[in-house]
Amino acid sequence: MDLKFKVAIRVARPVHEVFEAVADPDQLSHYFTTGGAKGRLETGATVMWDFHDFPGAFPVEVVEVVPDARIVLRWAANDKSASTPYQTQVEMSFEGLDDGRTLVSISEHGWHETPSGLATSYGNCMGWTQMICALKAWMEHGVNLREGAFK
Repeated sequence: MDLKFKVAIRVARPVHEVFEAVADPDQLSHYFTTGGAKGRLETGATVMWDFHDFPGAFPVEVVEVVPDARIVLRWAANDKSASTPYQTQVEMSFEGLDDGRTLVSISEHGWHETPSGLATSYGNCMGWTQMICALKAWMEHGVNLREGAFK
């Protein structure tokens, strides 16, 4: 079994605005990285993300960025039962739709095929689902869904 998932949502904003809301650390910190983000998502960069519900800033490797289209990241799998640390890969795509909205898709893969790898993948699936819902609420209504949710 290949442990992977994909989540998606349509955001009622142009693709460039939605892409920038993810790539720009100041914007990302408003609705997702509750402890802050440091560093712009650019190919070859390593940025730091921090969350109140997952304390302690951690590195995120930026593998590839295609402006207004795609972001590929690698980060620690956080699989507590793994004998050695390993990484998973996150792929975000941004597709401008004919009606002016943007389809945002996020997939992640690479967990070890173990019970703890499966549990960790479910946790990340929940996290990315929260992220795209928070992105939509922030972009369309200026509401931060995560504010106060994890403190």
